[in-house]
Amino acid sequence: MPIFPVARWRSRVDRPCMLKRPSLVPACLDCRRWIPFLGIFAALAPHFSSAETLTSAPPPFAQTTPSAVYTLEDAFPALQFDQPVAIVSAPGEKQRLFIVEKTGRIQLVSGLDGPSPQKQLFLDLSNPRDGKLETSSECGVLGLAFPPDFAKSKRCFVYYSLRIDGKLNQRLSQFLLKSNDPNRADAAGEQPLWTQPDPADNHNGGDLHFGPDGYLYISVGDGGAGDDHFDNARFITKGFFAGILRIDVDKRPGNLSPNPHPGIAHDPSGAAFYAVPADNPFVGATTYHGSPVDQDAVRTEYWATGLRNPWRFSFDPATGRLFAGDVGQNTYEEVDIITKGGDYGWSYREGTHPFTNGPGRDRVPSGFKPIDPIFDYSHSAGICVIGGVVYRGQSFPDLRGLYIFTDFGTGLVMTLRETKAGWVAETLTREPGVSGLGYDPRNGDVLFANIGQGKIKRLKHGEPPSASVRYR
Repeated sequence: MPIFPVARWRSRVDRPCMLKRPSLVPACLDCRRWIPFLGIFAALAPHFSSAETLTSAPPPFAQTTPSAVYTLEDAFPALQFDQPVAIVSAPGEKQRLFIVEKTGRIQLVSGLDGPSPQKQLFLDLSNPRDGKLETSSECGVLGLAFPPDFAKSKRCFVYYSLRIDGKLNQRLSQFLLKSNDPNRADAAGEQPLWTQPDPADNHNGGDLHFGPDGYLYISVGDGGAGDDHFDNARFITKGFFAGILRIDVDKRPGNLSPNPHPGIAHDPSGAAFYAVPADNPFVGATTYHGSPVDQDAVRTEYWATGLRNPWRFSFDPATGRLFAGDVGQNTYEEVDIITKGGDYGWSYREGTHPFTNGPGRDRVPSGFKPIDPIFDYSHSAGICVIGGVVYRGQSFPDLRGLYIFTDFGTGLVMTLRETKAGWVAETLTREPGVSGLGYDPRNGDVLFANIGQGKIKRLKHGEPPSASVRYR
């Protein structure tokens, strides 16, 4: 089978998805670069080896060769999933794992130590009570998180896409476990926190994680289309777009009510179902990028801004640092360490490089002070970064402390190692179609959700390759 031509591949950028049969043709997570799974993935496979290394910007990035050879194996050979996009565990639990299926369901895998782990339905969102689940392109059930007090509160939070009266929305909701079944969440008892209209079906983010501080962090994209078409990324007053949000679902004393937004749900007293931490960086903000802003319109939920489509992010369990993969436009993909109040540059920059096709063109404001990614790579090496996790397990001592992530299109499974000279990139193996990474709660092994195969994979030692290929 011939390789999908690069020129033809790139010509599809910024066109709408042309194929809507997700079970056969999973879209790239930037849906405008759709990739027929059985075609390009199979065609690309022979052209990458597990001894690849990458050059990168910003410099300096040393090149290394892997100290060991790795591959991925099926973690649950008897279990099949329907377009898995996230792998989640509940705090303190070792024997249950939750798999988020983009197509509408969340599955619970139990008996991890047994010979035959079992899969059962945890939550079914295929028929929302007030709308229709949307699963085309990058829409669907996208994220799941359990709070630190899950064992007591029995709550979980889900981010998903739905159409209400035909119009696309992205929603963050709380669910409770059923009173008579600890293995099922009650869809009928859903409590939305907000429901925001979405102008396009791509760039939705949707990942959810509770941070070490007990607050819920949410990734949101720029609203979709291409080139920041809806001009959301350059502002902090236009809604829940293009950044990482941080909210308090416990409404702790001293925290604040959110500023008005038409999509925020309220209880009978008129209060929102969450609060804004008082130390969020844009609380009290009067300027952004050097220009004045209306304090009452600022989305004080922002923790960081200037992200195009932070599809997957995670916290390092040892240090608490927040890593995110931000999907690029036409030329570069990037990995960021997200910090309080950080501006990561979109849509004035793509990675570390000027971007002049956005609404701001080349008119960079005087107050623009972006934070560089720790790593970016060009589309000669990949087209769609999938944010990963920092490995802290015991199975692979040589990987301990490394950030492991992937590229959805080319399938490169990469690591980043922090050194005094910068971040060093290394490619471990190849697995096209990975849409999310997580941990095995028993031992910290890295797990990979393959949306095309419908499988959960596990990293393991592999056989040495017959030859190596270096990317330049």
